[in-house]
Amino acid sequence: MNNIDEILMNETWKDRFIQEYAYVKTKYERLHRMIVKYEADALDFKPNCSLELLKRQAAAMGTYLYILEIRSEIEGIELPEVKHE
Repeated sequence: MNNIDEILMNETWKDRFIQEYAYVKTKYERLHRMIVKYEADALDFKPNCSLELLKRQAAAMGTYLYILEIRSEIEGIELPEVKHE
C-alpha cells in the first residue's frame, strides 16, 4: 500500500468528495482564466494546445462540477467556497 492509499483510507468518502470538488473547481477556474487570456492575446506563453481543445476541456470539467454539485445536494454534502488566487 502506498502513502496515497493510507491517506485515503483514513478519510471518509465525504471528505474525499469535498477534496475532489475543491481540486477540480480550482483547476477549472485556472483553466478558464487562461482561456480568457488566450482569447485576449494576453498570455505570456504560447500554449501547445489549440484554443478549441482547451475550451472542450473546460466544458467537460464544468459538466463534471455540475454533476458533483447536484450530487452534493442529494447527499447533503456542504461544498466549500473555493477561493480565487
